[in-house]
Amino acid sequence: MAGIMKTKKNLNGSNVKSETKQSAIKSLDIDSSSSDIEIYTKEVMNALILDNVPPTPNNFSLYFDRLLEDKSENLRRQIHSILELEENNDDENTILLEQNLKQGFSSIKSILTVTANLYKNMSLMTKILEKRKKELSNTPEVKAALNVIDVLEGDVSKLNSILKTQSSQMKNIYDDTAKIVKSVENETIFDNKFGVYNKRYLLTKIEQEIGLIKEFKHKSSLIMIELSRELKKSVHNDKAIILMTRTIARLLLKTSRRSDIVSHYGNGVFAMLLKHTDIESAKKASERLSDLVSNSNFFLADREIQLKISIGVTDIDSKHSVEEIVVSAMDGIQKAYEQKSIDYAVSLRS
Repeated sequence: MAGIMKTKKNLNGSNVKSETKQSAIKSLDIDSSSSDIEIYTKEVMNALILDNVPPTPNNFSLYFDRLLEDKSENLRRQIHSILELEENNDDENTILLEQNLKQGFSSIKSILTVTANLYKNMSLMTKILEKRKKELSNTPEVKAALNVIDVLEGDVSKLNSILKTQSSQMKNIYDDTAKIVKSVENETIFDNKFGVYNKRYLLTKIEQEIGLIKEFKHKSSLIMIELSRELKKSVHNDKAIILMTRTIARLLLKTSRRSDIVSHYGNGVFAMLLKHTDIESAKKASERLSDLVSNSNFFLADREIQLKISIGVTDIDSKHSVEEIVVSAMDGIQKAYEQKSIDYAVSLRS
């Protein structure tokens, strides 16, 4: 209780007086019989009210994650264990559906390949029969064998014709399925290569966040991350670079919160949309991420490589387009390279 009553810096950086917070908490009926998670839940609701943020399910989830960072390890562990039991994320279900669909398409493609090979083998068998028939025709004593080959040749020809028709049908099915999968891919949200959201999903979420910021006036940030260009130049191994980039993707997921959007923007550049996070908090998140990556080593044959990233940080506002915000974050990466003293840099628009 005492911890709740203290003055706390809210998500936008403004200070809330103890008396105001105490009054608000009392209005939420926190009493001594409440459990830790009940007290915390009411504190989250209190923070939403004090920040004049509508207590919608989405906003509650965002604040729930943000405020949890300042709590004790014991409370965080307790709450995370509860969340794991009830986890039911629609986006995750969509991702699983996309993966199953692509796997199914891959299986159909394999069937088509096997069918095509079978058709080739039947055509080869026909040619072999023709060759053997010519060889036997030069020997008068094997007329009976020639008759058998004629019958066999006719059977093989019929089977070959049937197989050719079925192979053509299979190809048509494959082409139709390919069109369906292509159509679905245009609506997908997942990047299979790196196991995070894709560019399309990121841009959609930034657009949505711009609309929310325009309506509710909160602060959010975007950070763009890429494997150090100097590191990539020193490696000279495309496969190793892909593996290191995948490692970065896994580390991004590890350090991100449930409300953060981690995505692959393209060409090995990743993005994290940090909702209800101001620039100062985004800088701290970048520092944590940079430290996590720098403490993760990558082994290439007998060589140990220290991973390094560059990060661009920018704010999201309702005055600029999605493209302008993304460009600003990318400019931050370039500034980080130019400064060299730190792994991240802030880029703000005028």
